[in-house]
Amino acid sequence: MKFIGFTLLLCCLMGAAKAQTATPAPVTLGKNDTIKTAMTNLDGELVPWIVEPEVRIVDTRIFASEADRLNYRRLRYNVMKVLPYARFAGQRYRQLQRDLAVTADRKKQKELVSTCEGEIKNLFNKEIKNLTISQGEVLIKLIDRETGQTSFAMVKELKGGFKAFMFQSVASIFGHNLKETYDPEEQKDIEAILNQAGYNSYSN
Repeated sequence: MKFIGFTLLLCCLMGAAKAQTATPAPVTLGKNDTIKTAMTNLDGELVPWIVEPEVRIVDTRIFASEADRLNYRRLRYNVMKVLPYARFAGQRYRQLQRDLAVTADRKKQKELVSTCEGEIKNLFNKEIKNLTISQGEVLIKLIDRETGQTSFAMVKELKGGFKAFMFQSVASIFGHNLKETYDPEEQKDIEAILNQAGYNSYSN
């Protein structure tokens, strides 16, 4: 009798285990439990695409002398100092071009130009006038890089040739040339500084 009872108990346990195996508990998947990904068939094996964050590899620059290193550091400081002004000039110039394109009213166009000029003058009176000659020279180059036009060409387009001539004359007193252009090949150090800072101009 004990044997029969033991056998029945064993059968019940095996039946219960079989029942549990046959009907597993339901699994509820959340929105993050299934991740869709693109795959590539590589020699019969499906390999998922895994997008890694960008890795920037920058060489360590070796300078020929301590003076060269200090000059480069000074240039980097000047570039980062005037970059916000160049960006503002580029953004404001592009906004002005869009505004002028949607109105044929001469009076309205003059008001738009006057407003833009006022904002530039306000910035000049507050901050730009305190720049050094070297910083002003870098700013002129960066404006050309940002807009694709020299400062002289922008003034001539908006205010006429006489105004551009006057601005150029005043700028020359302080050692600046509003006709100066930006050439990435000639300005390799400035271009390297901007690239290392992760900045690309609007026109590039």
